[in-house]
Amino acid sequence: MTEVRERLVTAAYDLFARNGVQAVGVDAIIERSGVARQTLYRHFTSKQDLVLAFLERREELWTNGWLAAEVRRRARDPERRLLAIFDVFDEWFRTPDFEGCSFINVLLEYPDTHHPLHLAAADYLERIRGFLRELAAEAGIGDPDGFARQWHILMKGSIVAAGEGDRDAARRAQQIGAALLEQTRPQMGRAR
Repeated sequence: MTEVRERLVTAAYDLFARNGVQAVGVDAIIERSGVARQTLYRHFTSKQDLVLAFLERREELWTNGWLAAEVRRRARDPERRLLAIFDVFDEWFRTPDFEGCSFINVLLEYPDTHHPLHLAAADYLERIRGFLRELAAEAGIGDPDGFARQWHILMKGSIVAAGEGDRDAARRAQQIGAALLEQTRPQMGRAR
């Protein structure tokens, strides 16, 4: 990535993550990055292309570089890794700059299910479910896909609740998650 393109993506990332996509105009990105309008359009043919680059960066930094890495660092056991997601979230929810999930935000900002940004955000959320499916399969859960969908609902719900001001949302979700794991154990093919 060129230095100029990197400045644009970094500026867009900061602005979109904090303020949402539709609230941020190209002029704000130009001002933040210090790049001329013509230069921006040489690197990105439209704001939509810049949003797609932002979502890609969000997955790189947030999903892979932070969430998945931190969960793996905190626990070896797959079940414990699932629960560790909410330990990580608990710390995130208590930060003064908690901004919520950009994938959810973009999905809601572009409700047309055929819009390219809606489709991209949904794809990134599916990749998070893929990570959850891996953990569920490693834990011996009989229906990893169904379980991943349930767990992802807990994750997304806790993020929304934290956005409403419930800073204990991750702890509450972890309690529900522990009950879900307990309920799932008889189907897991291993005694506890």
